Amino acid sequence: MAAALMMALLPVQAKKAKKEVSDREYWCTLAWKMSQPVLENMAKGELQKNMQTEFSPTFDNRNRNVVFMETFGRLMAGIAPWLTLPDDETPEGQQRKQLRTWALASYKNSVDPQSPDYLCWGSAGQNLVDAAYIAESFLRAYDQLWVPLDDVTKLRYIREFQKLRSIDPPYTNWFLFSSVIESFIAKAGGQYDEFRVNTACRKVEEWYVGDGWYADGPVFAFDYYSSYVFHAMYLETLKAMVDAKANTRLDYQKYYDRALKRAQKFAIILERFISPEGTFPVIGRSTPYRLAAMQPLALMAWYEKLPKDLSNGQVRAALTKVMHRMFDQQQNFNEGGYLTIGFCGSQPNTADWYTNNGSLYMTSLAFMPLGLPATHPFWADAAQPWTQIKAWGGQPFPKDHRWADDITTKDKW
Repeated sequence: MAAALMMALLPVQAKKAKKEVSDREYWCTLAWKMSQPVLENMAKGELQKNMQTEFSPTFDNRNRNVVFMETFGRLMAGIAPWLTLPDDETPEGQQRKQLRTWALASYKNSVDPQSPDYLCWGSAGQNLVDAAYIAESFLRAYDQLWVPLDDVTKLRYIREFQKLRSIDPPYTNWFLFSSVIESFIAKAGGQYDEFRVNTACRKVEEWYVGDGWYADGPVFAFDYYSSYVFHAMYLETLKAMVDAKANTRLDYQKYYDRALKRAQKFAIILERFISPEGTFPVIGRSTPYRLAAMQPLALMAWYEKLPKDLSNGQVRAALTKVMHRMFDQQQNFNEGGYLTIGFCGSQPNTADWYTNNGSLYMTSLAFMPLGLPATHPFWADAAQPWTQIKAWGGQPFPKDHRWADDITTKDKW
């Protein structure tokens, strides 16, 4: 009898003995798992040799080496905020330091023609897209990832970025890829193309359809491109031009203030998309970008600009639930440790004609709140129920109404 009781208690005791993992520890573990195979290999010039790649069943005839540029640029855009935190002796601090060391070596290799991991700059229009994510990573961690680079590497980047002006972007969100690159060049003190920046800003304003949503070009599509590209890259373009003290016809600060309010509204929408079970609607194209659908919500948290109806505790709890739902049980990584094509697991037929498994590193864009220190309320506050839990649980929850623009702009001359 006593022996049977002891045996029954063993699983409970084992469960109690198991260390509880905090939300931040879980995020860091997932960010490390995603980053380590990419950056450790690329720092040694071995990514193109060792990466286990995967392409859409309907992949077009472009240069397949774009997979490496997509992998590196998109990953760095997501983890850059995390790498801005100072070094410390914690296990997380050691991970950050290692990733930053690998990243700086990888940045150098990516523009060194003598490196086996020199990226396929200028070989296809796709390069404009992923060069923009590299530029975005510099904007998100300017002092930590751009400033420490040697002068030769910096000059190589500026030249590679400027050569991309030969690419004529389609009449879509691609305008923002040009503007992010050019605004970064402006901030870095290089010769930038004012027309490409201002044309992107004017078109984005024309494509705003209200209540936080942007049309991807002249026609609205119900997808996550407001998340994947518009809100973040528009804000970053404007902020970089403010930082560069650029004097053009546009009042970049006013444009920024208005765009920030739109992003806050969209963050509210995204938070309301998250179900009590940690799922969100699978809509539109590019669904294998996974957590990138939540980028504006993560961005507002990192900027410390969450709207008043969204607490730090509820946003962290909601995003953590989504991560657990997406990554804990499904086969999201291949045998080599690289992401597989799919939304929640390996689902090759979710791919579009332009998808490869480098494209999927857009999912890292949800990790931006790791750029807030562990003591910040985003991480330190108790977890709180998010909107759908409140609504479906009979609890009070905020009403939702349309947000109208309240800032007007006009050309300065």
